This record gives sequence, C-alpha cells and structure tokens, in this order.
Amino acid sequence: MKVLFINGTIIGDKTKTLLKETEQFLRNYNDNLNTQQVFLEDYDLQFCDGRPVEEYNIDTQKIIKELTEADGYVIATPVFQGSIPGTLKNMFDLISPAAMRYKPVSIVANGGTFQHHLVVENQLKPILDYFRCLVTPNFVYTHSSHFSTQNELIDEDVKGRLNELSKVFNEYLHLSQNLRR
Repeated sequence: MKVLFINGTIIGDKTKTLLKETEQFLRNYNDNLNTQQVFLEDYDLQFCDGRPVEEYNIDTQKIIKELTEADGYVIATPVFQGSIPGTLKNMFDLISPAAMRYKPVSIVANGGTFQHHLVVENQLKPILDYFRCLVTPNFVYTHSSHFSTQNELIDEDVKGRLNELSKVFNEYLHLSQNLRR
C-alpha cells in the first residue's frame, strides 16, 4: 500500500517534522508500506482553472497522478491567517473527488495559537468529507511551543498522540482495502 505524507505548504519546517515523526510511528505498525514524502515546494503547481489534466504542466500532472494512485494520506498543514494555505487548497482543487474516495486520511497541523485547531474542523475536514475520505477522528494539532528553536518536536504528549494517530490510520488503511474492492 502506498501512503503519501503531504506537506501542505511551501515554507517552514514544523509540518515536515510532524510528517517525519508520524511516518516513523506508522512504520512501527506496518513496515510493509510504500511511503513517499510529498513537499508542495518541490512542485511547480499551476493554479486549478478547470482545464483537462493533460493541459497542465508536468509537475501538476505528476502530483495529480501521485494523489490518484495512493492508498492513503497523512496531510500536514500550518494555519496561516486562520486558514489552510492556498497551496494546499489548490492541490485539492486539481484532483477529482473520486481520486480520494474511501481512502484514509490523517491530519497533523501546526499554528501560532491554540485556537487555530478549529481550522482543521471547519475547513480541512469538510473538504475531505466532500472527497468521501475516511478521515481518522484523532487529528493532531500542535503549537509552536511544542518545538525546539531548531523545529524539533520536543513535546512527549504530542509524540504520544502522533503514535495513536498512526495506529488508527493503519487500521483505516486495512478497512479501506475492503471498501474499495
């Protein structure tokens, strides 16, 4: 099974740290996964404007293909101005809702205030519900205080929650295989 670890921004390191930590925990539950870190900063994504997929540049076509072929996703997002980044929203706009149907998704997020966790509930989850994803119920929200000045995750409670998220995500991966047959 192929799992994409998607960094929903083009700047910063905290979301990358969260993805790497989550991937390590997930490997404890399933070391047979084919995982790939997808950093949007590595792609020259064009803005979604409704044209056919083959009319977008190679990078845009590549990410559409990677998202479509994956069996599950762990999405990391920062919260900017009380919202998800435009780069992440554009990525969602580029793909068909059928591409993510009945595939598991776990969410990890980071923000500058503790109240920004509501962005996950009020913006990201509704998008994923539209795609009919199997969103795990235990997203992990972090605050800047959970990281060292070198952007290393230092909070043991957050690490425990990432471990639990990984365990649930692994179960959802197995569930999704039965649903998509």
